[in-house]
Amino acid sequence: MPILSAVCQSLKQSALLLACAACLAVLSAAPAHAERLKDLASIQGVRENQLIGYGLVVGLDGSGDQTTQTPFTVQSVMSMLQQMGVNLPSANSLQLKNVAAVMVTASLPAFAQPGQTLDITVSSMGNAKSLRGGTLLMTPLKGADGQIYGIAQGNLVVGGAGAAASGSKAQINHLSVGRISNGATVERAVPTSFGQADAVFVELKQTDFSTASRVVDAVNRAFGPQTAAAQDGRVIRVRAPADTSQRVAFLGALESITLTPAQTAAKVILNARTGSVVMNQAVTLESCAVSHGNLSIVINTENTASQPAPFSGGQTVVTQNSQIDIRKEPGQVMMLKGGASLAEVVKALNAIGATPQDLVAILQAMKAAGSLRAELEII
Repeated sequence: MPILSAVCQSLKQSALLLACAACLAVLSAAPAHAERLKDLASIQGVRENQLIGYGLVVGLDGSGDQTTQTPFTVQSVMSMLQQMGVNLPSANSLQLKNVAAVMVTASLPAFAQPGQTLDITVSSMGNAKSLRGGTLLMTPLKGADGQIYGIAQGNLVVGGAGAAASGSKAQINHLSVGRISNGATVERAVPTSFGQADAVFVELKQTDFSTASRVVDAVNRAFGPQTAAAQDGRVIRVRAPADTSQRVAFLGALESITLTPAQTAAKVILNARTGSVVMNQAVTLESCAVSHGNLSIVINTENTASQPAPFSGGQTVVTQNSQIDIRKEPGQVMMLKGGASLAEVVKALNAIGATPQDLVAILQAMKAAGSLRAELEII
């Protein structure tokens, strides 16, 4: 019996050790805060290209450009009619109310081929009151090189409404911008060197040497040694198969690699115009004391009139009496301990009654004193 009991206890300990080993294996296989490589970086050359074009929107219900203030709309209409064989005596004979000059913008995705469709945005560039119900006429879309990569045309969808009568006006949302789903057709493909070189270059979205080193290690573990090598803190060179089909499968597997990026640098973002303050979790403090008090100056001016006595021949004199009141609220001194977390920083600053506008000055002073362990960026 003692021998059987000892064997059972030994089996229980072995099972417990196996369970712990399995838990450790699961934890090591799924690291905390792991992200896919495609969320951290992009493939060099695989990018979108911006397109732009100038066109006309017709069919508006009297809400188009005022031709006296937008001569380019009249010139565009005359040019279009002349191309269609319609001759006009002069521009003064045109009284356009249903036409608006617009700019058309679109984004050409990577590897787009002729015949594919794109979503476009149509924006008024004149003084049209609304583009609602209008139709965009055929508009060439050009790239930065001046070449035509698409043709846009279609009926606009404007997410708003408006009405005006007897000097009163009501409007919901923005009426000067509309959108056309699948409103442009790709006419030219963008040349690319994808599949021609023996390597691809992975570009991190943010320059970080630690993250670049971790990406290299993760890629080499997945595809073998010497597969990846960092060029700098942003660009990583990865050897890829020469065959196009194999390269596509390789890049798909490459983007699916998961790794834990390096901890982001401590940063505080201040918006001096709105008083917004944003801090990440890496922000810490050294021991410091902060005093906060408000100083306000109030000036009240009253106008008084001095009337002369009756039949004295004097004149009425207007004088100004000003009263200046300087008020200073008692300041508070708050001790902030070293190594404080973000939550403790916010709690301490709120305890001394600091407003978002006050935080801009307080954080700048703390940075100058060397107590704020973070990069201070003012936008």
